[in-house]
Amino acid sequence: MKIKRTIAATLAVCLTLALALPASAAGNAADLDEAVQAVTALGIVNGDGSGDLKLSQKVTRAEFVTMAVKATPVGDGVGQAATSPYPDVPRSHWASGYVEAAVSRGLVTAFSDGTFRPGREISLAEASSMVLSLLGYGPGDFSGSYPTGQLAMYRSLKLDRGVTAVNASSPLTRQDAVFLFYNLLSAKTKEGAPYIQQLGHSLDASGKPDLVSLINGQMEGPIVAQSGWRSSLPFSPSKVYRNGSLVTASAIQNYDIVYWNASMGTVWAYAKKATGPIQAIAPDRAEPTSVTVAGRTYPIETSSAAYALSDLGQYHLGDTVTLLLGRSGGVASVADVSASAGEKVGVVTAVEKSSYPDGSGGTYTAQAVTLLATDGQTYQYQVQGSYKTGSLVRATVAAQGGQVTLRGLGNASLSGKVNKEGTRLDKYTFAQGAEILDVSDGRGAVIYPSRLAGLSLDRGEIKYYSLNPQGEIETLILNDVTGDAYQYGIITRFEETGEGMSRFCTYQYDVGGVGYAFSGTTRFPATGGPVRILGDPANPDRLYPLTPAKAGQLVGSQFVAGSQRYTLSDNVAVYEQRGGQYFLSSLARAEESQASLTAWYDKAEADGGRVRVIVIK
Repeated sequence: MKIKRTIAATLAVCLTLALALPASAAGNAADLDEAVQAVTALGIVNGDGSGDLKLSQKVTRAEFVTMAVKATPVGDGVGQAATSPYPDVPRSHWASGYVEAAVSRGLVTAFSDGTFRPGREISLAEASSMVLSLLGYGPGDFSGSYPTGQLAMYRSLKLDRGVTAVNASSPLTRQDAVFLFYNLLSAKTKEGAPYIQQLGHSLDASGKPDLVSLINGQMEGPIVAQSGWRSSLPFSPSKVYRNGSLVTASAIQNYDIVYWNASMGTVWAYAKKATGPIQAIAPDRAEPTSVTVAGRTYPIETSSAAYALSDLGQYHLGDTVTLLLGRSGGVASVADVSASAGEKVGVVTAVEKSSYPDGSGGTYTAQAVTLLATDGQTYQYQVQGSYKTGSLVRATVAAQGGQVTLRGLGNASLSGKVNKEGTRLDKYTFAQGAEILDVSDGRGAVIYPSRLAGLSLDRGEIKYYSLNPQGEIETLILNDVTGDAYQYGIITRFEETGEGMSRFCTYQYDVGGVGYAFSGTTRFPATGGPVRILGDPANPDRLYPLTPAKAGQLVGSQFVAGSQRYTLSDNVAVYEQRGGQYFLSSLARAEESQASLTAWYDKAEADGGRVRVIVIK
């Protein structure tokens, strides 16, 4: 739900005749896409029905006043004006409520003849004065005559970054307005706090608006996608994402969990599900906050899901259900097992026996298999028979009763090269939203076709594939092609004592900020530095050394060492070495550090390798 805004902006600014001032550099502008996402998420700038922001168009006074009011803490509560605020802004004018609100808050005044002139293009002097008013500055805070002092402060507060209008009388484009309001978010008010805090949001560590937090706070939903679900939205979406991939609205399936932001014209859908018997509801059924299904506990994130699992709802201990999980992994809704009916293919990541309630006060023991499917989601099923971690299987869930059948997958007879664009494998095109799982050491990593660009795949590396009715690859399971499923870390200490049969080795190592220790008679191929971990980090089968590149620097998503360029893994680990000890760090720290950087990779990039670890010394 949207965060409500509660603090109002005040202080009057007189918008009058503009005069020319010398042009100045706009400084380092933010990325336009980033600025657009921020201001559209907040509803400050909106596009047309198709989502087009028309960034090259000039902005009128009525449009800019509307944007400015929407940028205040109470901007989303403005309706139509009660009376006609000006002779040329009748009550029926689309912006009458915003003009009235802007005047009442002291953001703008009329011209000397009593008109507002809503259709006139707004100038840089007028726009910057209004934004400074939002920050709490008034006429007494500026030196010199209008608008010299206002424009000087506008530039000193770095509100000009990315704005192409440089003279006081220059009209603003909609792109200029996007940058101006984006800069406003991080600018400090007269009291010294970032303006974005007045809107209930914050800046990230780099001093920019925290986009993830901002969009989360402005996101609405969730709802369960069913037939006709789009009629529940107050807009026609211009962008639709499903499980993180850009798709068309028709790609959203029944039982997907849907969120949206009307100002951005964007919909996000998630297909995360978990199927199994209900083992526990905590803290009690009167006010449930979590539910345990097939051995895993999930928080409940909506009131409708809490009701369904409460003593007032239809589900009870021992019932087999499908949890529909939201984007954070919490339970957004509960359905019968038909929601997970159908087939899933993937790799078995865990096999365990657990006790389950029988719904009559007793318990029974059953085997549960955890499946990482090609859609990137984890499913848990109660099954009979013998299964091993790492097995590639097809799980079929019956619509009636939820009976699960697992069958092993046969090897595929496919090989070939992926083109450099990552759109084709041999003669087959990858379907939109193709699901690819790369399995290594009993673990799986979901990857995208672009990750395979330029790689040659033999039959031993392609374990399974399926085609859609158009003859395109829709699912693909690979055998240890990219190495993305492995875990990577760094040995922080190694000690070896004794010789021969009495040799004893002690390892200490860090994996993603978690420390591990291992002792035994086994001496692994690696005794120091960054490593690839085979098996459970707590009890590894092997620690393999990574290959170092020469000292270099980070350039975008690559590590550059002399004439060599190495692509970074999406989850590259960064460690800082100080006083002989290693501390988990970040890419941002590595980018700003003046110290020496060393990259370590698992294999050649032509074979799918990536930089897995970076060390700051």
